[in-house]
Amino acid sequence: MTGHHLILGEGVDYLTGEAITDTHDERYRQALAKLLVEKKGYYKSDIFPRRKLTVVAGNKCAQVQIDFTVVLNDTAAMIIRYGPGSLVTRHRPAIAASRVVAAYQIPLIVVTNGLDADIIDGKTGKVLSKGIETIPSRQSLLDRCRAEAKEPISPQRAESEQRILYAYDVDDSCPCDDSICRLLKKGPRIRGG
Repeated sequence: MTGHHLILGEGVDYLTGEAITDTHDERYRQALAKLLVEKKGYYKSDIFPRRKLTVVAGNKCAQVQIDFTVVLNDTAAMIIRYGPGSLVTRHRPAIAASRVVAAYQIPLIVVTNGLDADIIDGKTGKVLSKGIETIPSRQSLLDRCRAEAKEPISPQRAESEQRILYAYDVDDSCPCDDSICRLLKKGPRIRGG
């Protein structure tokens, strides 16, 4: 057992074919990847797993994980964040992540615990639907992306959203959580210190 995850052995990533550590959480992620491809019509090449996102909050810096980034026509169209337990507590950091992943607002966000899911409008933060079965199909997401113009995220907004994401995902994380990587950021030197 490393961190706070029971290691069940080694598995193979459904999307990439790479060897991965088999945990209960990873089994939910793998089932979700399989659902996206086999039931929702996404291509494996549309889905980027375990993307590391660097966030900065003042003089603090860390890498957090975006479980899945769905890219259609060279545009990040949806992010999926997995976490066990309550979904509602994961809404705000997922919305923040959707405003930091790209220079524009990601249209859709999925927050899931592997058993249930909330599908959230990236622009408004409102829950559009509930349930894993309501995750949009590839065609539905393509249609949505065609109908909406990319909304740029200002540098000031991105900075604020990074602080929110840092507060939720890093400051509030368990010290043994190995999906978070705290990085050192050089700040101004203090005289006499």
